[in-house]
Amino acid sequence: MEQTTWHHLPKRALLYGTLSIISLVMIFPFIWMLLSALKTGEEIFAVPLTWFPESPQWQNFIEALEMAPFGLYIWNSIFTAVMIVLFQIILSCMLAYALTQLRFWGQHLLFMAILGSYMLPAAATYVPSYVILARLGLLDTLSGIIISNLASVFCIFMIRQAFLQVPKEMVEAARADGAGDWQILWRIMFPMAKSSIFTVGLISFVQMYNNYLWPSLIVSSQEKYLITVGLRQFFTAQGTFSSQWPLIMAANVFAVAPLIILFIVLQKWFVKGISDNGVKG
Repeated sequence: MEQTTWHHLPKRALLYGTLSIISLVMIFPFIWMLLSALKTGEEIFAVPLTWFPESPQWQNFIEALEMAPFGLYIWNSIFTAVMIVLFQIILSCMLAYALTQLRFWGQHLLFMAILGSYMLPAAATYVPSYVILARLGLLDTLSGIIISNLASVFCIFMIRQAFLQVPKEMVEAARADGAGDWQILWRIMFPMAKSSIFTVGLISFVQMYNNYLWPSLIVSSQEKYLITVGLRQFFTAQGTFSSQWPLIMAANVFAVAPLIILFIVLQKWFVKGISDNGVKG
């Protein structure tokens, strides 16, 4: 046993070393952003490079908050992302159940059409979606952002794959006990696939929180800005002068902080959803 352990030690050291380097490369932009938010403009562009601020400029965060309502922007992003994810999960679960547990004409064709729509570039749907929202009077509203993102092909596909792994015996036993489709969906299928559904919801939340191009097209009022649009406006207003870069970095810290906190709190569920694919044997 001891010889085997020593035999695998070099491989483990190489593996952990490689993963540590990759992790450092991945997290370096966030560390640099945080350190830059605490520097002066001269320190950011200093030659040679200075890693740490000589005197941390904590007032950069206060000045950034005073120059733009980042709290409102973050609230708008979190609110729209949460609502979108809730609707996406509910609708995706219902459609995934129909695709896996029901039998009807054109079932396979419907699934292929759904996957085919995933191949379309998102920009190709902007014009018809814009026209629809304009006729519904939903331009420049948070409701317009939510309604235009209710369906997600990614969520449908992933939840369908999770539902396919639920043992058929459990579904058949529930039907034998008199359970209807609605009960089977929410009392059997959903709990069995909850880890995968949670992971899909988390990924969708991050995607919607970071959504920029579509909200920037349909929202024009400052009080309706998402954090991505608000950051763009803040960056444009500050210009590219080096003295303003610390404030821009501080604003980016505000934008990224909710996602980092979310991952730290929910990382156990995220890893669990990936590892077991949401179904317990």
